[in-house]
Amino acid sequence: MCRAVTWRPRSAATRVTSAGECTKTRNEQRVIRNQTFPIRSPIRTIVVDRGYLSDPDELELIRGAGPALARLREQGLGLVIVSNQSGIGRGFLDEVDLERIHTRLAELLAKDGAALDGIYCCPHLPTDRCACRKPETALVTRAAAEHGFDPAESFVVGDKACDIELGRRVGATTILVRTGYGEEAAADPSVDADHIVADLPEAADLIAELVGARLAQAAASRGEP
Repeated sequence: MCRAVTWRPRSAATRVTSAGECTKTRNEQRVIRNQTFPIRSPIRTIVVDRGYLSDPDELELIRGAGPALARLREQGLGLVIVSNQSGIGRGFLDEVDLERIHTRLAELLAKDGAALDGIYCCPHLPTDRCACRKPETALVTRAAAEHGFDPAESFVVGDKACDIELGRRVGATTILVRTGYGEEAAADPSVDADHIVADLPEAADLIAELVGARLAQAAASRGEP
């Protein structure tokens, strides 16, 4: 139920446009990744599932998740979480509880040298039919506007069908992880992810490879060695 987004920070760098061109700009390559955060299922991309988590002391990162995010940061990529948090709408926790969980998540990631640029959550129930619950795209649109990245140049990483559908709707590269609900999603022929990997560390390696290939292709198109 959480997702993450990664993109190049605002520093002099090369941005790969959707057309594959390379231009010098302050915003470099961006990437959206499905994140996982604490509370209900989809959390498992980054944290161990504890159901509708309300106690930050119970928050635990999936093995290798922190270092994986740190590697992406080292490459200049940004990270944003986009999460469905219907536990709020169901009364299992409130926004203060969620903020405490976010704070604890930041502390755990910091131990591995990782950090998030933003967390965007939908507190509504599925029956509310809001515009922000995944796979609806309102939260990604908001994140893109606030952080200045193109969702179509991003990667969405997640363990559920709604994560992959979210990525499809915004034109991002989609990556399904087999942790959490990932095995079930991978067995569903209707879940058409661009890539399927074992876990977040493998997803991070794949993203690094794909970004490198994009930059190399863009340089080659300009006749650079």
